[in-house]
Amino acid sequence: MRTTYCLEVRGDFACFTRPEMKVERVSYDVITPSAARAVFESILWKPALTWRVTKIEVLNPIRWINLRRNEVSKIFGAKDGFCIDDDGVRQQRAGLFLRDVAYRLHAVFEMDRDPAKHRGQFSHLSKFGGEDGNTPAKFHEMFLRRAAKGQCINQPYLGCREFACDFRLVTDSVVGPPAIDETRDLGWMLHDMDFANLADPKPKFFRAEMKAGVIDLTQAEVRG
Repeated sequence: MRTTYCLEVRGDFACFTRPEMKVERVSYDVITPSAARAVFESILWKPALTWRVTKIEVLNPIRWINLRRNEVSKIFGAKDGFCIDDDGVRQQRAGLFLRDVAYRLHAVFEMDRDPAKHRGQFSHLSKFGGEDGNTPAKFHEMFLRRAAKGQCINQPYLGCREFACDFRLVTDSVVGPPAIDETRDLGWMLHDMDFANLADPKPKFFRAEMKAGVIDLTQAEVRG
């Protein structure tokens, strides 16, 4: 039987951008499964391990805020000196974001049945422990230890990197707030990206239904 892990995450702002909005960012009503998966990956990520989100609990009422932010119209890299000195690429755009968000995220991890195939592709990670001797028990202990101490590979965030979030491990001994008492149809929402073809990943969507503040992803019908 697989272990279900639970994290409580909170943040002042969040933006889980709807892909149909081309210019200005407009968030989904709640966190997407892909964004929730990224929170777990920020604590523990390994090439032979895949996180799958099973349930999302919404702890705070859904509240919105309009913000205008300065953005740029192109990607700057090393060849540009990471310096933006051209006023022509600066653009001010409005966004409809979430505020004062809190979620309880449930997920399980799955091991690749053939982890050996990752060793060549990720051989540069050997200095971080390599991929030899990987077992579910090993990853179980690693995640619990890291999450309990608040350790992470990178700072988890809620949709946009500037919207960092706090997290804590939820166990049977931790009593948290209940989910909001609200039921609504959230419409079609991004579930995750299908990376079967790394050169051309495809989005997957599902019909999100929140019942008494809970989105059960184990019953979700995912479509490509």
